[in-house]
Amino acid sequence: MKKILFVLSMAGIVFTACNNEKTDVEGDGRLVVRLTDAPADYEEVLIDLQELWVNVADDSTGWTELPLEVNGQIDLLELANGGDTLLFNDNFPSEKISQMRMILGENNEIKVGGEYYDLKTPSAQQSGLKFQVNATIDPGVDYEMWIDFDAARSIVETGNGKYILKPVIKVFTEVSSGSIKGVVSPVDARPLIQAISAANDTTSTLADTITGEFLIRGLEAGAYKVDFVPVSSYLEEELLDVDVTVGMVTDVDTVFFTGSN
Repeated sequence: MKKILFVLSMAGIVFTACNNEKTDVEGDGRLVVRLTDAPADYEEVLIDLQELWVNVADDSTGWTELPLEVNGQIDLLELANGGDTLLFNDNFPSEKISQMRMILGENNEIKVGGEYYDLKTPSAQQSGLKFQVNATIDPGVDYEMWIDFDAARSIVETGNGKYILKPVIKVFTEVSSGSIKGVVSPVDARPLIQAISAANDTTSTLADTITGEFLIRGLEAGAYKVDFVPVSSYLEEELLDVDVTVGMVTDVDTVFFTGSN
């Protein structure tokens, strides 16, 4: 089977300890890797996950495959608003991880209007891209990270029922980031929710279509403006100076929408 290589951009990411529990093998740490998603307004976004590799050297000799807990097609939209799926959880040698790459198969699809369409990939991505990372695994310490696959920004519609997959991915750890959560009412408002930092960096999500709950993860510490852009029959809302603290979840409670008429 032909395989497509996606190498995750994680420059400057430093893993920090989640807790101080000893691992099963003396001298090793424990590495936990999870896949999560920023929601998108599609019915399904299926990626065909085949392999996950890390490089513990700065050359081609240091690649090590991480045995996956799950592989094959994964619907990213089932991982939105705080959901995730476990990819790897095991002891890992005390070394510096310099690179990571994700390998996808050919069965990448999107469901729109009840129909499935192939997600094509540009030739530049098929040949693979390499990015430097900074992750040092220390002995006797657990490290937990999330690969955040932004489905909405990763799909380009070219027309005539054709879609291109150009992954937009970021990586975060629980202790290097914070979150914002809340509830929208009524659920029928279906707003696009955007957390905007002082530097105008934007992270977006959608609320759960049944409960109205939302969660925006992977945010740096600071004050955010949170914009809520609902469907046309409701008025927009915004929250100012929402403080995000590393390792904490900021609860903005319930955001209510009124009709535009």
